[in-house]
Amino acid sequence: MRRTRILTTVLALAAGLLAGSPPALATGKADKAVSIAADTYTWKNARIDGGGFVPGIVFNRKERNLAYARTDIGGAYRWVESSKTWTPLLDSVGWDNWGHTGIVSLASDSVDPNKVYVAAGTYTNSWDPGNGAVLRSSDRGASWQKANLPFKLGGNMPGRGMGERLAVDPNRNSVLYLGAPSGKGLWRSTDSGVTWSQVTNFPNVGNYVADPTDTSGYSSDNQGIVWVTFDESTGTAGNATRTIYVGVADKDNAVYRSTDAGATWSRVAGQPTGHLAHKGVLDTANGHLYLSYSDKGGPYDGGKGQLWRYATATGTWTNISPVAEADTYYGFSGLTVDRQDPGTVMATAYSSWWPDTQIFRSTDSGASWTKAWDYTSYPNRSNRYTMDVSSSPWLTWGANPSPPEQTPKLGWMTEALEIDPFNSNRMMYGTGATIYGTENLGNWDSGGQFAIRPMVRGLEETAVNDLASPPSGAPLLSALGDIGGFRHTDLTKVPSMMFTQPNFTTTTSLDYAESNPNTVVRVGNLDSGPHIAFSTDNGANWFAGTDPSGVSGGGTVAAASDGSRFVWSPAGTGVRYATGFGNAWSESSGIPADAIVESDRVDPRTFYGFKSGKFYVSSDGGATFTASNATGLPSGDSVRFKALPGVKGDVWLAGGATDGAYGLWHSTDSGATWTKLSGVEQADTIGFGKAATGASYQTLYTSAEIGGVRGIFRSTDKGATWTRINDDAHQWGWTGAAITGDPRVYGRVYVATNGRGVIYGDSSDSGGGGGGGTDPDPEPGPTGACAVTYKVTNEWSGGFQADVRLANTGTSAWTGWSLGWTFPNGQSISQVWNAAHTQSGSAVTARNISWNGGVAAGSSVSFGFTGSWSGTNGKPTVFKLGDQSCTVT
Repeated sequence: MRRTRILTTVLALAAGLLAGSPPALATGKADKAVSIAADTYTWKNARIDGGGFVPGIVFNRKERNLAYARTDIGGAYRWVESSKTWTPLLDSVGWDNWGHTGIVSLASDSVDPNKVYVAAGTYTNSWDPGNGAVLRSSDRGASWQKANLPFKLGGNMPGRGMGERLAVDPNRNSVLYLGAPSGKGLWRSTDSGVTWSQVTNFPNVGNYVADPTDTSGYSSDNQGIVWVTFDESTGTAGNATRTIYVGVADKDNAVYRSTDAGATWSRVAGQPTGHLAHKGVLDTANGHLYLSYSDKGGPYDGGKGQLWRYATATGTWTNISPVAEADTYYGFSGLTVDRQDPGTVMATAYSSWWPDTQIFRSTDSGASWTKAWDYTSYPNRSNRYTMDVSSSPWLTWGANPSPPEQTPKLGWMTEALEIDPFNSNRMMYGTGATIYGTENLGNWDSGGQFAIRPMVRGLEETAVNDLASPPSGAPLLSALGDIGGFRHTDLTKVPSMMFTQPNFTTTTSLDYAESNPNTVVRVGNLDSGPHIAFSTDNGANWFAGTDPSGVSGGGTVAAASDGSRFVWSPAGTGVRYATGFGNAWSESSGIPADAIVESDRVDPRTFYGFKSGKFYVSSDGGATFTASNATGLPSGDSVRFKALPGVKGDVWLAGGATDGAYGLWHSTDSGATWTKLSGVEQADTIGFGKAATGASYQTLYTSAEIGGVRGIFRSTDKGATWTRINDDAHQWGWTGAAITGDPRVYGRVYVATNGRGVIYGDSSDSGGGGGGGTDPDPEPGPTGACAVTYKVTNEWSGGFQADVRLANTGTSAWTGWSLGWTFPNGQSISQVWNAAHTQSGSAVTARNISWNGGVAAGSSVSFGFTGSWSGTNGKPTVFKLGDQSCTVT
């Protein structure tokens, strides 16, 4: 199945929706009616496990079990061996820099494994208004510093599976190279990524574009320089590597080399032409540079391919393709060498969509190959592997295909493929939906079957378009890009299946009947088939509705409060209404096509709409709409609005743009008049949740800028005051698609992200009476040797920010930790991320939270906080892990 990663949200982003102020601690712009106070929230993902394209997996070549994954729109992750999970590294990316959640390349330093780099930026065209950056970390991604680049990067552009474009010199690790798109050439840093300059004498900036006729700039951008590979055998520790290979998106001139540490460059003689070199992987033990070629840039396209081996000592090129090019209907991309047995090389047919992807393996440097699967007698096939997707059962897509297709599939878009450099039995590969892996790869060669399963837990990469939390039934229903959406009955478990019958490639909108939550409707995109579906059991099972003429996409949909009728504003035609389950649709009058539609949550005959600054109301079930006379609302269509459950005519509207009206509005008369909330400079979503104890109005949630601060906010008093409930470590880029509270759990909020899945937060304040930092389920502190690094990273009058790194220097893994210290000058913690804490006087205890309790021997965990001080801000000198004193560095 083809899973498109170009999301509808980019249309809103390109319209200037994201030009807000950066997150900051200063609140000088705050209206006196707005108070900003940090609550203590625990943030987690509603588990889906994967859901998006993983174009890169990188193992560190020096330290066992240190691995990273990059995603096209969902940031970067680090592997946690003790729990076999991934931990997100870029949740601190804020609203203004949302594009830095797209990762075009990642490099792990093989000299200093604590250092890791990412090249960040989502689009090279106008969809992303900001330039790219190289982010650098000296603590394995726990914290980052940024070097801005004078050009854009494209983590979600065509060609994003090629690479890696970013590389660290394995001998002199202060030297890095970055291959740029868009004709910007090759770039180099000689100070560990702090500054960058163009390698002006590099002779070729690339010339390949996927579609020169594309006027959006998406498919017509020059894919540029696509990989950099060092020959570490040509350098010594502390001295720059002499020989460097660079891959260029140019079918006739794909591979260049320098033999003088980048001083001069030349095209490698004798190289094959007519294809793009997706990857270049060097086996220094045997002196072989392996290259995987495709006629297209990927990750979706590719019809022909070849594999080649270049002998670095003699300059001899050998075609080692496992099948003749005439017999390929795919390109090659995924490419890896077994560092424990360098004669073993593997490659993928990344663009073999049907009947399945293919993986090839050679144990004689490409002289001969075997396949992961082959035909016995067509259409029957024999697999060298078994697949167990019980941890992510939706990966079957609920399909029942005919041979030679199977479910689950081995994959598609398989451009990332890596054998663990320390363990020949472990291999991971990325697909368009997950990371698969095996830990008994050796069975491939012994005649047995190797076991493939998802290795993706903790990596969440879905783009969220809409969210609903009904008052009964499942706590969460989601509308997602690429994989449709899910019904979560347990937020901590992966649902058994996405929405099916029909299975939309992208669900654009969903709604439920407020007084009858078993009735649910969703709309979405599908290449062929209906664009609307209904459920009468709270989203557990579905049946397709009937499209009116002209529908080309899902649009938005609204269910009457009692489920008796529906109003639909699909793409491609005007607004429609229907009684019953959409077997016959009638045209609504008085409202323009493509309007956003919602329902009143009390009156089943009242529906609302919004389009281009005008608010519309229907009191006859969607048959006719009348435009409100209200003025001053946002003039564009970057708007989300919702009616409050339980009160007729109570409507909240968020949205706008920086060049016009922007903020949060409230109406109590079905949109006839509106009041703009003062102090809310910008707002992009609005949602409702359970009222606080003693409050008469439901809790409000919004993604907004209030008092000069961007964040996720909560109000328990109808918007009179607001509390920022996230922090700078938990921002998740763009959060402007949807938000909703939980009507059954006070303080719980569900946040839509554009690539990090559904985030939900729970407050430590269970009833609304105040904050607190206690861990509801503290883990006991382990015993054993430990080391602590305490660093003040920012300090201002009366306040400071600090990072703490706790290392397990003992011999046994920790399953939970509790670190205590005493401030020497009475400092007080106000906000903590990546830990839970308590403080009594000057004594502080920080404990692990749910996802970072496991710390393997030799590994570390980091957390940070902000606090206040007066007079002196001295550093603690004694840290204890339980009763054990830690070494302080």
